[in-house]
Amino acid sequence: IPGGNLLATHTDGVGTKVLIANMMKKYDTVGIDCVAMNVNDIICIGATPISFVDYIAASKNDNRIFRKIIEGLVKGAKKANVPIVGGETAVMPDLMAAKGFSFDLAGMVVGLLSKKDLILGKSIQKGDSIIGIQSSGLHSNGYSLARKVLLSKYSVRDKIKGVGNLGNALLAPTEIYVKPVLQIIKSCTVHGLAHITGGSFTKLLRLKKIGYKLDNMPKIPPLMQLIQDNGVKPEEMYKTFNMGVGFCVIAPKKQTDKIQSILKSHKVKSQEIGTI
Repeated sequence: IPGGNLLATHTDGVGTKVLIANMMKKYDTVGIDCVAMNVNDIICIGATPISFVDYIAASKNDNRIFRKIIEGLVKGAKKANVPIVGGETAVMPDLMAAKGFSFDLAGMVVGLLSKKDLILGKSIQKGDSIIGIQSSGLHSNGYSLARKVLLSKYSVRDKIKGVGNLGNALLAPTEIYVKPVLQIIKSCTVHGLAHITGGSFTKLLRLKKIGYKLDNMPKIPPLMQLIQDNGVKPEEMYKTFNMGVGFCVIAPKKQTDKIQSILKSHKVKSQEIGTI
């Protein structure tokens, strides 16, 4: 756009996590996930989110449920410091055939950045640190596998030791990393950023085809341990789920302390999970 700035856009949805919301009849958190899945991706290239729109498709018109979904969208937008400038609600009973209520939720974000601030991972080099920022749960990926494994044995209403109510644990909203990550970009030298979602840690290879040694991962969160204990192999776990790390910052080793102190100031837990 004029003035040398770049526009970045991204679109994403909540996936089959909406099925858990339906099972629990709890709709006020998936909007947070919808915002998170968009804004967390766009900050990976150094863009500041400036505009968000949502799209709700539903089997029937239920204003009470729509209001709850929008509550979550507003909460997520406030945390991401991005305005919701519009949206669309489509009621499609023929397309979304269901006896009760069924829906899908997606969004689109626009971001702004200058060409000199573009972070694409080209600067990543041997010896760089990989800082893992803590996730808040499964986030919004791997739910088809999680449902297949867990709901064949448990109900969403079950209370499980270490996990608590299973449905609530599965609905824990995706953490939004916008404010701490944008501050890190502004204050530190950063070589690469990755939002750990679909494909999990294999996403690091999208930044640069180089060796990623992850040898100091956090303790496996109880919900993910439960999935693993019910028959999912460790390799598959690390390819599908975030395993307690929702976002990665790759930076020169000397920047590690500064980056972690910024994260701490935002009350976000992190640790150095490996090296290049």
